[in-house]
Amino acid sequence: MEIQLWRELLDPYRQAVDELVIKFMHIKQEFQDSRMYSPIESVCGRVKRISSILDKAQRKGVDIEHLEEKMEDIAGVRIICQFVEDINTVVDIIRKRSDFEIKQEKDYITKSKPSGYRSYHIIVYYTVQTIKGPKRLQAEIQVRTLAMNFWSTIEHSLQYKYKEHMPDELRGRLLRAADAVDALDDEMASVRDEIMDAQNSNRQRANLIADILNNIENLYHIANEREVTKIQNEFFDIYKLNDISLLKRFNKQLDVLAETYRAQSLQPFTGSLTIKSTRYYN
Repeated sequence: MEIQLWRELLDPYRQAVDELVIKFMHIKQEFQDSRMYSPIESVCGRVKRISSILDKAQRKGVDIEHLEEKMEDIAGVRIICQFVEDINTVVDIIRKRSDFEIKQEKDYITKSKPSGYRSYHIIVYYTVQTIKGPKRLQAEIQVRTLAMNFWSTIEHSLQYKYKEHMPDELRGRLLRAADAVDALDDEMASVRDEIMDAQNSNRQRANLIADILNNIENLYHIANEREVTKIQNEFFDIYKLNDISLLKRFNKQLDVLAETYRAQSLQPFTGSLTIKSTRYYN
């Protein structure tokens, strides 16, 4: 197969990876915009290198002419989760989507591979629109935890180095490391509620700060500049206290103040808008 034909073969797969990564990242963003915990921590994708395609084809006895039919992972997307429980949530989200068709699911979470590898694989049919028209192709979606991903990345590198001849001693160490990864995921699951509470608190604080700063910026355009500066300084005082209840109270009072200024700006008046100085966190 000529180089140009390889490029023509792989281009739709690159497009599929780009589109799928964007779609899953948008799901994560939807959760965050709704101020909900996202089961998706990160997303990445890749198209299999030509050398890897040839190696796998030779290993599996696949003819070059039947690559697209027989090789399911030319396009690959990896979804990383924080907790094992999140994997089921992500899988359910994938099952409910109508923009691709699930061909097969492979659960290496419940029953890991003999090497110790754990992940959840979903093979999908996905259609991309090309200049030659629609092309239906296969893609593999892997869903795993951060800990599983760390282990599999190391294991993959070693497999690539040793091919089928990894030393038994090294293989044994990898299996022990896989057991440690399982223990880590179990331990994280046992404190999942505490971790999520901490993350939600941080997320809530970040959202409050963003809302406050947005209100202050809006006030800058319609209120007295000196008064807005005073409000901003009061915000910095509260910010240093690191008390979320004070931030909430300040934000509510700032919302009321912003609405008051917007209402005043709709009425005819002369002179500048000013308000009485107040401490919003007394």
